[in-house]
Amino acid sequence: MLVLGFPSEVFGTNCYILAPAAGEECVIVDPGVDVVGRLSDVLAEYRLKPAAVVVTHGHIDHVFSVTPVCGAHGVALSVHTDDRYRLTDPVGSLPAAFGDMLRQQFGSVGWKEPDEIRTMVDEETLAMAGLDLRVVHAPGHTEGSVMFSLEGVPEGTADGAGLTSTLLSGDVLFAGSIGRTDLPGGDSAAMDRSLRERVLPLDDSTLVLPGHGGPTTIGRERRDNPFLRAVM
Repeated sequence: MLVLGFPSEVFGTNCYILAPAAGEECVIVDPGVDVVGRLSDVLAEYRLKPAAVVVTHGHIDHVFSVTPVCGAHGVALSVHTDDRYRLTDPVGSLPAAFGDMLRQQFGSVGWKEPDEIRTMVDEETLAMAGLDLRVVHAPGHTEGSVMFSLEGVPEGTADGAGLTSTLLSGDVLFAGSIGRTDLPGGDSAAMDRSLRERVLPLDDSTLVLPGHGGPTTIGRERRDNPFLRAVM
């Protein structure tokens, strides 16, 4: 499995590209703020053809570029049904300071929804680009936050021995931390339940690719992450 990723220059949101191998169809995950140019370079370098765009949740730093990316490749966007409403106005669903910062940097955000939006639900398997992404609904950061689980790990994964699966955790779980719950739609009690019921049952051999920051593993987070330890 080929997994490529890079952070956006604004908010540092990780955009991931998943494919069976170079030269194949791919799935784009969380195309954030101002990533279109770099994403195009990666697609060209690895000869990848987008088959779908999916997002872990509806915050603007994860969906900013979904419309140009979907439009350029004629593909649909998939979002959890509980965050579908955010795509009507992802800037307006956050505190004004976030929108002000984006407008200062880019002028008018000029938001427009993608032409085709599909909704997904918990435990659904998305068969896309020759990959099976299992949807793990984990609310708390937002109502419709999800993680994507895949069998296997990326080729060339450092310290890959013993790792058996991959989790794209969005803003649910980070290395040493978790997603914030103080924004509109956040819920600390729901986050605790998600950590206890959706994250902790995962095998220690799971590679975690977060929405921000570097990779980690479930085993490492179970041992060292104070937020996970607090809900054990």
